[in-house]
Amino acid sequence: MTQVRSTTARTSPGRGPRTQSWRVVDIVVAAVLAAVCAVIFWMWSNLLYPVVSTSAVAYPPSAGLISGGWLVAGTLGALIIRKPGAALFCELLAAVLEGFLGTHFGWTVVISGLVQGLGVELVFLLTGYRRFGLLVATLGGAVSGLFLGVSEDIMYNYEWAADQKVVYAALTTISGAVIAGALMWFVVRALQATGVLGALASGAARR
Repeated sequence: MTQVRSTTARTSPGRGPRTQSWRVVDIVVAAVLAAVCAVIFWMWSNLLYPVVSTSAVAYPPSAGLISGGWLVAGTLGALIIRKPGAALFCELLAAVLEGFLGTHFGWTVVISGLVQGLGVELVFLLTGYRRFGLLVATLGGAVSGLFLGVSEDIMYNYEWAADQKVVYAALTTISGAVIAGALMWFVVRALQATGVLGALASGAARR
């Protein structure tokens, strides 16, 4: 008897599908995801950051520990959409929408979104957009956090001593790895288990 083979691309929880082209559903979900993350960014900037920065007045670089909250759009986009450009698209669009919502950082958030999105996008690019496991997600969040720390040292922290800038970049890297990387990977795993991602590459990989 001739065995009939399925034409569906084989996937695994840690690998992406073979096709990398965007579909309408990918664009819609990425846009919605960016909008949700924009609200999170706004809350992080206007509600949490002022409290933390005030508490960290004795040692300002310690505020870098919360920076991962501004990076979640990139890793979520990459882990959920699993297509080239998803991390950059979600992080940048979320930053633009945050700018429209209003923040004391002004429109420099768009520059930040671009830089941070490129950081996480680079990691998934190096995997050929085929690996989406915990290690890759954590590394993506870490690199995005490093990009955040270095860019903010240049844009905002230029008056700090060199050692403070290094510590700040190190803390943003750790925060990115934990909050935007590992934590978001577990969030996506939980979403996969509910079946709500069934129409997306991440849902197919879970199956």
